[in-house]
Amino acid sequence: MHPKNMSITDYSYHLPEQFIANYPLAERDSSKLLIYKNGEIVESIYRNLDAHIPENSFLIFNDTKVVEARLLFQKPTGGVIEIFCLEPASIYPDITTAMLQKGIVLWKCLIGGASKWNQGMILEKQIQLEDSTIIVKASFIERTADSFQIELSWDNNEYCFAEILHLAGLIPLPPYIKRKVEESDTKRYQTIYAHHDGSVAAPTAGLHFTDEIFEKLKQKNISSNFVTLHVGAGTFKPVKAEKLEDHDMHAEFIQVSRIFIQNLIDNFDKPIITVGTTSIRTLESLYWLGVKTIIDPNIDPTSLNIMQWDAYALESYNVRKEDALYSLLQWMQKHEMNQLFSKTQLLIAPGYKVKIPDAIITNFHQPQSTLLLLIAALIGPNWKNVYEFALENNYRFLSYGDGNLFWINKN
Repeated sequence: MHPKNMSITDYSYHLPEQFIANYPLAERDSSKLLIYKNGEIVESIYRNLDAHIPENSFLIFNDTKVVEARLLFQKPTGGVIEIFCLEPASIYPDITTAMLQKGIVLWKCLIGGASKWNQGMILEKQIQLEDSTIIVKASFIERTADSFQIELSWDNNEYCFAEILHLAGLIPLPPYIKRKVEESDTKRYQTIYAHHDGSVAAPTAGLHFTDEIFEKLKQKNISSNFVTLHVGAGTFKPVKAEKLEDHDMHAEFIQVSRIFIQNLIDNFDKPIITVGTTSIRTLESLYWLGVKTIIDPNIDPTSLNIMQWDAYALESYNVRKEDALYSLLQWMQKHEMNQLFSKTQLLIAPGYKVKIPDAIITNFHQPQSTLLLLIAALIGPNWKNVYEFALENNYRFLSYGDGNLFWINKN
C-alpha cells in the first residue's frame, strides 16, 4: 500500500498524561534505554549505551541549536502579544544567512493574540544591556494561510538576529509540556554538542548524551559525526487528515558539508547509527537528493529539495546509495559548494525502504504523529509491542523522557 492511502488512526496508542515527562532527570545519561533487535527487547540506561553498539560503528548526530524563538511584546494598553519565530522568509537562501542578518530581518511566525494586533501597529520591546539599551520592533507585514510574515528590526547593528533572540527570547518548550519555561530549560532543552542556531525544537534523542558517554564510545572505536537539520514547529503538528495524502508534511532546513558526505561513504562498511529522527531524515534526504542529481545533473541549487512524496515516486530508479552520494558530491563540486543547503519534506512511513542507516536512537513519540509513522516504517508492526512494553514498565515519554535503540528491519 502506498503511504498516501494509509489511515493515521492505525498509528495510535493511549498515552496517559502521567507518562509524559515534564522535566528531565537530574542526570542526562540516567534515562532508561530500551533496545529492540530482531523482535527481542533488552533494557538498559543511556550511560551504558556503548555496551549495546558494535565496535567501529559510525554514529551521526544533529548539531542544530534551539533558539529562543518566543518573543513577548507588551502593547501600550498592557496586553501581551507573543511572536513565535518559525523560520526565515523565503528571500533568504538558508537559515544560517537569515540568523546572521543585522538590523532587520523578515520571519515567518505564529502570533499569540493576533486579533489584538491592529494592522500598522508597531510593537516594541527593550533589551537592557550593561551599558546600553537595544530597542526591538515588530511590524506586521502580511498574513499567509498558516502563519504571519513579520519584520523584526533593532537599533544596534553590532548584533545579529541569533544574538537578539538569545537576549530577548524564551526557549520554546513543546506544547505537551504544560508548564512555564524555567531557567534550567535553557541548558537542558539543548544537546551538549548544539552548534548551529536555527531550531525551534530540540533533537531530543541527543539530550541524553554526555561527555562520559562520548568518551566510552571513543574507547570502543565508535566514531561520531554531525549533520544539521533545523527542527521546525511542524514536528509537533498532529496528522488530522484521515488519509496521509491529505496531510501536508512540514519542511525543514538541512545543512551538510562535502567532507561529511565523503566520510559517510567511507564508513558504509560499518554499522551506521543515527541519533534522532532528524538525523535519519537528513541521511535519507541526502540519498534522494543524490538520485535527483543523477536524473538531472544540471538541476539548479534552488530547485534541489525533497518534497513529501519524492522518495516513493523515485523508488523505481533503484539507485545504489554509493552512486547517489557520489553523484551528489560531483554536483556540489560542479557548483563549487563546500556546504549543501536544502529543504526536505521527506515523509518516512510504513512502506518506505531505508537506504543508509542500520539503527536509530530515539525517544518515544506522540500517537498519530509523523514521527511515530517513521518508527513504524523502521521496525514494522512490532512498534505497538515496544510501546506497550514501555508503558507497562513505566518509561517516560516524549521530549524529556526515556529512549530507544532500534535496529532497523531492512527485510
